[in-house]
Amino acid sequence: MEQLSFFAEAGQSRGLPKELLEYHPGFIDEQTSNDLLQKFIVTTPWKQSTQKMWDKEYLTPRLTSWHGDLGTDYSVSGKISNPNPWTPELLILKEKVEAIANIKFNSVLLNYYRDGNDSVAWHSDRESVLGKNPIIASVSFGQVRSFDIRNKQHHSEHYSVKLEHGSFLLMKAGLQKHWEHRIAKSTKPMKARVNLTFRVVL
Repeated sequence: MEQLSFFAEAGQSRGLPKELLEYHPGFIDEQTSNDLLQKFIVTTPWKQSTQKMWDKEYLTPRLTSWHGDLGTDYSVSGKISNPNPWTPELLILKEKVEAIANIKFNSVLLNYYRDGNDSVAWHSDRESVLGKNPIIASVSFGQVRSFDIRNKQHHSEHYSVKLEHGSFLLMKAGLQKHWEHRIAKSTKPMKARVNLTFRVVL
C-alpha cells in the first residue's frame, strides 16, 4: 500500500485549488490549542472501530468519537454511531468555524492519531446522509500531519497541506465528489494529533 507522503517540506503544495480548499494557519492561538489538545485527549470517549477487508476484521488505525445534535446518527468505519453530546469546547469551536464556512453544522467527528502509525487511507466523505456536495470544516491540534488530496480520475494531479497546530481547513463543495484525501502513516516519530471535522448530517 502506498504510504509515503508527497507534501512539500513547508506549508502547501503549489497550485492548491482554492475553489476546493481554504486553509487558515493560526486559527486558534497556541496556548488555547495546547489546552484543547490535552482536554480532548483526556476527556473524549474515544473508541477504536473495526473494518472488514478480505473477510477479516482489522482495527482502524486511529481512535474516533462522534458528537452532535440528537438524530445525527452516522456511520464511522462502517459502524453506525449515535452521537455523544456536545461539550462546551466543541460548541465554541463550532461557532468559530461556522462564522467562516457560513454554514450551521450539526455534528462533528473527532479523530485521535496517537503516533505516526495512526492514519486514514484514501477516501472521500460521500455518505448519503451528508448530501451530494458536503462542505466540511476541519480543525487540527497537535502534531503537524500532511493532508494529501488527489483527483479520483487522475492520480497524478495531487496536492498537500501541512495541517498545523491550531489550523483550520475548509473542504468546499465538489471536493468529496471528484477528489479523495488521506493522512498517511509516517516513518518519522510523530506525537499525538487530534482532528475535528464539522459536518451537516441531513
